[in-house]
Amino acid sequence: MKNYLNFENDIKNLEIELDKLKDPYNQEGLSEVDTERISQIQYEIDNKLREVYSKLNSWQKTQVARHEDRPKSKFFIENLFEEFIPLSGDRFYGEDKSVLAGFAKFNQVSVLVIGQEKGDDLNTRIERNFGMMRPEGYRKTIRLMKLADKFNIPIILFIDTPGAYPGVGAEERGQAEAIAKSIECCMELKVPTISVIIGEGGSGGAIALASSNKVLMFENAIYSVISPEGCATILWKDPKKTLEAAEAMKLTSKNLLELGIIDEIISEPVGGAHRDKDLCLTNVRESIRRNLEEMKLMNRDEILINRKNKFLSIGRSKGFASKQDKDNTLTMNETSLEKILVKFRKFKIQFIIGLSFLTLFLIYYFL
Repeated sequence: MKNYLNFENDIKNLEIELDKLKDPYNQEGLSEVDTERISQIQYEIDNKLREVYSKLNSWQKTQVARHEDRPKSKFFIENLFEEFIPLSGDRFYGEDKSVLAGFAKFNQVSVLVIGQEKGDDLNTRIERNFGMMRPEGYRKTIRLMKLADKFNIPIILFIDTPGAYPGVGAEERGQAEAIAKSIECCMELKVPTISVIIGEGGSGGAIALASSNKVLMFENAIYSVISPEGCATILWKDPKKTLEAAEAMKLTSKNLLELGIIDEIISEPVGGAHRDKDLCLTNVRESIRRNLEEMKLMNRDEILINRKNKFLSIGRSKGFASKQDKDNTLTMNETSLEKILVKFRKFKIQFIIGLSFLTLFLIYYFL
């Protein structure tokens, strides 16, 4: 049974009619298939999909990113990689099933694959904790990333989570520390790292695994510091203002590419990734292959510097240093006026005292 979003009602009605026409059995028994009408409706569906998906707003893209039928990390791991060997446990507490991790082959090259997995049905979603990782999940990925770094193995990560698990148990076991350590580990690696945001990239749960040399993002995926519902609740005290929140947060792939937060948009089939998973596989495979080939030309130190410069340059196009040779510092490009203001703040008291003496002298002299 297909799942439809609330803005796809016209498409739903057309596809229901199409399914009925394709079925040669009806209430009157066996009948002829009207191929001409089938072709006409298929044409209408294709046009309607292009029309609807060409003007999605940010909230509608959020709904597409959360679609139940959207391909998950498990699907990509099973179909993009060969000889996948899953590894479990953080060697401290236990296993976190919301993240799949292990070594595999990609185009005959050994890679470490890590994927946040939401699950495909109710039972697997509960088992996978809806893709929300616990501290042991992050510690497992840290352990494996350090192992990959030791043996110079590239790392590919699939991001798809509403955020880190906010439960009491997770907090007791050091959720914030585990996320921070994961970010630190990602930034210190000297092997190529590629993160692919395939659905939701929510909050610290996503950035913990998305601090990579290359951050790729599906066309209808989202990447944000908080969910639109959470943002609307905090800013407007109204969870219904999700559209306003989603638009303000700039969480779509197009917005994030313009801001320089992601490096590349992976195109999706018209109607979302769930409508043609094979095409998605082809697009992801080509994108990963191309980026790995690009980073093959770098040595270990260059890979580290490249990643550091990438994140230091985010948000620095207006007022911050933008040249490559200044990217490794957090200094600002100051104008002459800004330099004068800095000096004034530093010697404010002396300036005021001097100005007071000058005023008294002028009054005495002219009077």
